[in-house]
Amino acid sequence: MNTQAAIVPRQLHVGLIGAGIGRSLTPAMHMREGEHCGLSYRYDLIDLEVRGLSALDLPALVDEAETRGFAGLNITHPCKQAAVALVDELSPDAQTLRSINTIVFQGKRRIGHNTDWWGFAESFRRGLPAVSLDHVVQLGAGGAGVAVAHAVAEMGAQSIEIFDLDSTRAEALVDQLQPAHGSCHFSIGHDLAAALDAADGLVHATPTGMAAHPGLPLDAQLLSDRLWVAEIVYFPIETELVKLAKARGCRVLDGGGMAVFQAVKAFELFTGIRPTAERMMQHFNSLRS
Repeated sequence: MNTQAAIVPRQLHVGLIGAGIGRSLTPAMHMREGEHCGLSYRYDLIDLEVRGLSALDLPALVDEAETRGFAGLNITHPCKQAAVALVDELSPDAQTLRSINTIVFQGKRRIGHNTDWWGFAESFRRGLPAVSLDHVVQLGAGGAGVAVAHAVAEMGAQSIEIFDLDSTRAEALVDQLQPAHGSCHFSIGHDLAAALDAADGLVHATPTGMAAHPGLPLDAQLLSDRLWVAEIVYFPIETELVKLAKARGCRVLDGGGMAVFQAVKAFELFTGIRPTAERMMQHFNSLRS
């Protein structure tokens, strides 16, 4: 007997809530994988900008999705932290991160998960195997930055130095994650040049480089071929930072893997089916080509 077919509804309805998400590849990735798994899988984009809404409208949107029988929701910028207050239960990692990107409706309960950190970690393990994590510099301390810093610490980093234009946000990240990672020292960076001179690698977790926010997040002269560089932006896949890092001879991880692997985990949470990661990567590559 196929137990998955017995427990997974043939029709599945999910959605993505966020701002400026019209070009997201996540819905198509999910629906293509759903088709491969024999599901009638519908994935709606709920774009706050298109609807003239803001993060303040999130409670009503989540209520509406639940009422309409959605299996769950993905949540993205600028709603990941606000969504925490709207669920009944948090997964252990979501409790640590205080930020969720996935809500699963289970009966009358809402379960909040964060698949961003796992997506980054899985992409990193595959794309940058055996690199040193003794001292890592990270740019960005927003919702994605918290998830990525958690992932880097989980992978065994000894020291993570956080830089953010908003110093209070950097302080909040350090205060939040340090208690959960006693073997990793978190600190707030002040001198990026000195930090990179002593670092093994650089993680970029700000919006800079996205199609809507082009540019470099740092002075180009600060990159050397000693560093590995990990990017989380995936649209475009070749951000200016990725191009520069490759030109400098750095080992480079683009943001595509994180986008795919967070979707892999979310798909499993929504459906109960473990998808084929390699096939979802193929979906992603064909969609962006």
